[in-house]
Amino acid sequence: MRRYVLTGPPGAGKTSILRRLAELGHGVVEEAATDVIARAHARGEDEPWRRASFIDEIVTLQRQRQLEASAAGSVQVFDRSPVCTHALAVHLGRPVSRTLAAELERITSEGIYERQVLFIRNLGFCEPTAARRIGFQESLVFERIHEQSYRAFGYELIDIPAGDLDQRLAKVNALISSHLS
Repeated sequence: MRRYVLTGPPGAGKTSILRRLAELGHGVVEEAATDVIARAHARGEDEPWRRASFIDEIVTLQRQRQLEASAAGSVQVFDRSPVCTHALAVHLGRPVSRTLAAELERITSEGIYERQVLFIRNLGFCEPTAARRIGFQESLVFERIHEQSYRAFGYELIDIPAGDLDQRLAKVNALISSHLS
């Protein structure tokens, strides 16, 4: 099983690339944080990232999705990983919880994800959404924290530069496909 991670700053286009990869027949796994936030919003909670359990909820959903996806196909592409959740904890000024530390240890010791991570670069802007309340300048800080987290855990970043969706999709698909043969 080859599991690739798409990462990068908020609003970089990861989800758009992921959806197009699914159309091409690749197995894909959606980002967990957005769903954790959406569920909290549905319960009337405006800023769930302020809750102490927020990081652990993301990690738990990421693990669940990764384990559920394990039976499907020979290639999977994940919109973020627990290393991104580590970057989020750092960005929010939170300590690394036992749950997050255990999951980082598991994905490392079991070699869950490919060591080459597809780093989707910012587009030069960041549009806020209900789940993404971050401006462009803060997204650049978050982008650097992601780079630092992935490098600290021994991953190699493969840059996917800003460009139109078709160009970026072609580069990501070529990288993934080159490992299939």
